[in-house]
Amino acid sequence: MITRKLVKATLLGLWAVILAVWLVYGIQSRAVGTLVSEPEAPEAAETSANQDDYVGSESCKACHEDQFKGFSKTKHSQLAQLEDWKDKATGCESCHGPGRAHIEEADPTKIISFKDKSPKQISENCLSCHAGKEDHNQFRRSEHYRNNIGCTDCHSAHGATNHPTQVGSITYPAIDSEDNPGTAMTKMLKVSEPQLCLSCHQQAKAQFSQPFHHKVLEGQMNCSDCHNSHGGFEVKNARLSVGADAVCVKCHTDKQGPFVYEHLPITVEGCATCHNTHGSTNPKMLKRNQVRQLCLECHTEILQPDLAPGVPSFHRQDEARTQNCTVCHVRIHGSNTHPAFFR
Repeated sequence: MITRKLVKATLLGLWAVILAVWLVYGIQSRAVGTLVSEPEAPEAAETSANQDDYVGSESCKACHEDQFKGFSKTKHSQLAQLEDWKDKATGCESCHGPGRAHIEEADPTKIISFKDKSPKQISENCLSCHAGKEDHNQFRRSEHYRNNIGCTDCHSAHGATNHPTQVGSITYPAIDSEDNPGTAMTKMLKVSEPQLCLSCHQQAKAQFSQPFHHKVLEGQMNCSDCHNSHGGFEVKNARLSVGADAVCVKCHTDKQGPFVYEHLPITVEGCATCHNTHGSTNPKMLKRNQVRQLCLECHTEILQPDLAPGVPSFHRQDEARTQNCTVCHVRIHGSNTHPAFFR
């Protein structure tokens, strides 16, 4: 006869087996993950116990003159002047490690080289200093990181090689670069930001070449105005931390609510419900070539007046004078005066 105690003991035994299997599987998975994962790059920014091993960046200049010239114009070269870096290694050795053995023995293996390191290993070295900032906190979960795009694929630690105020249709010279022509390009990028992004995201270049588009190719705005290239929680790494359309309304301030009467598609789905964000062949970057086409995708009752007796007769779609919805409903993004979005 099966008793309650026997059933209880059986369930407890089954639960103990499941728990044991789960623990063993977790330990094995962690061990396998440790074996296949790439070793992290050493954090060379902190000083070694033996200060005599550090010889200073000037010692690197004799052999690496071109890199030293570019590096001397970057913010990295100025770390020694900061109080927070007083007791830390600065200059070339902050990333490459102490250089005395490398110089005295002329041995390339006596210095940290990034030529044979993977993008993830290089990025870990950069994040040892740059982690903790808002733009970098999510880099390890970004699409770039997962697809082996590291920091040095976009940034040059030794400074940009091209002139910072180079003229071009998709070259954006930063204000700092214009005021100081001798300095490296903004954010130590290898080329200007639009050029850099479009070198991989070529489909976006075609979209920005549409008749109606955001002025990225003209240099009036950057990709990073809307996207965080170092990662984020939103789709396409969009900067939407404070609302569904935070990126859009920071420029299109007249469309920012809250409104007394809200247009629900905008409130729920956002601007991309009706607009192509990069560019379009239609005015105002709309997804359809006529405004009424967008409206009728939701307001289908207008096309079936027999099934919707409350629809006014002046919504006839076979007459040109009543086809353009926004002639009357001008506050289509939201209104503070009328629920039908009249003026």
